[in-house]
Amino acid sequence: MDTLKVNKDYDLICVGGGIMSATLALMAKILKPELKVLILEKLGKVAQESSAAWNNAGTGHSALCELNYTPENEDGTIDISKAISICNQFEISKQFWSYLVDTGHITDPKSFINNVPHHSWVTGKANADYLEKRYHAMKEHYMFQHIEFTKDQEVMRKWFPLIMQNRKDDEPMAASRIDRGTEVNYGVLTKKLFNILEKDYDTCVQCNEEVLDIDPDEGVDWSVKVKNTQTGNTQHLDAEHVFIGAGGGSLLLLEKVEIDEKDGYGGFPVSGQWLVCKNEDVINQHHAKVYSKAGLGDPPMSVPHLDTRYIDGKRELLFGPFAGFSPKFLKEGSNLDLFKSLNFKNIPSMLGGFWHNLPLTKYLIEQVAMSFDDRMDDLRKFVKDAKNEDWHVIIAGQRVQIIKRDEYEGGRLQFGTEVVSSKDGSITCLLGASPGASTAVHIMLDVLDKAFPEVIHSEKGKELLQKMVPTWNTQVDGTTFKNQLKQSTQALRL
Repeated sequence: MDTLKVNKDYDLICVGGGIMSATLALMAKILKPELKVLILEKLGKVAQESSAAWNNAGTGHSALCELNYTPENEDGTIDISKAISICNQFEISKQFWSYLVDTGHITDPKSFINNVPHHSWVTGKANADYLEKRYHAMKEHYMFQHIEFTKDQEVMRKWFPLIMQNRKDDEPMAASRIDRGTEVNYGVLTKKLFNILEKDYDTCVQCNEEVLDIDPDEGVDWSVKVKNTQTGNTQHLDAEHVFIGAGGGSLLLLEKVEIDEKDGYGGFPVSGQWLVCKNEDVINQHHAKVYSKAGLGDPPMSVPHLDTRYIDGKRELLFGPFAGFSPKFLKEGSNLDLFKSLNFKNIPSMLGGFWHNLPLTKYLIEQVAMSFDDRMDDLRKFVKDAKNEDWHVIIAGQRVQIIKRDEYEGGRLQFGTEVVSSKDGSITCLLGASPGASTAVHIMLDVLDKAFPEVIHSEKGKELLQKMVPTWNTQVDGTTFKNQLKQSTQALRL
């Protein structure tokens, strides 16, 4: 990485070396190559926090199997509106990645994205009935028309044989399947995007640089105070636009920014763990992502799933996630992060969010108290004869769930992502977690719309966007969706 140049003016400074900053910076440079863009990362390498492969689920979140995106209404009908939205957003990401392949920026898409069928699997009659209703609701929509459903155990043995070993014939269960599901290594993808920025767009990615503060400055929009974590030297960099995409660390930095829009936001940190298989014979018996239902009263983040993964060129098998509590906002953060985030303007939000989410607190306490054997017992609901010696625990990434001011409840816990921006769009900040990386392109297009409307709404910008993400900001019908899906499938070699 190059040495940081002092007192240089930038059109855009991105804080954080993850998938969000990489996506935003690259799209901005493609749309307007003359923009001066700088990326600042606190750690020694990019893609070390939430974007790193072991720190996330690796699922191309497209609502093909995630049951929390298709809730059952009180009248028994299934609401698939969120599933449609999430699916469309992931397809937009695939369109942009396909554009990078078609233009020669990426030559080996299988290094970061692979086809792994997505399944939903449930046990018990009530859950099986729900899944069947979900199947009928989704099959009516063109995005999910190829969904399959079965209550036949013989069919399930073909879909995910490892899970079906030693099952009783009279055990009620059901499953659905969509073949086009994907497994994504967001860490590899992030590094590829930054590599394109450095090699093809002369854009600096500076590591070991911690952003301490962001202040308005006379004559420029923002002055960014930066400390080199190796030398301890500090300096100020001027920027017309700033994007804060530092994962869990974004909230702490946003609170230092002098904009009213930040008021009332709080954050609740949640850590994660995976059970990872060590036995190659077991790993090779499963080629699927199989999501089930969260336990009664458990939060959406707790949905258990058994996943085929491709990490560092090797096929892996993971089960989880298991949640835990840590006051850190980043995996490499400080134990004081949660306490530092508290202020007079967000304490009501935090108290309201806590009071109205007592089941989450109970769930986290139970998760923290789990032993290795307890986690293996949970796994055995999926793999009946799982052996302790075949599995081990790894620590996953740290997430900070948004707590947002609410008129009626004081504060409300949010389980998605949200862009907070100044009125003029000169500073934007991404808060929240899942589905996160899967919808990075959609979210960063929203940031570009706020920060650089004159770029993306110019004739040249519209022309380029039509090539990069053909279905963004347009009404999509079945024929258009089918054609774009076919194009991205071919380009990404899925």
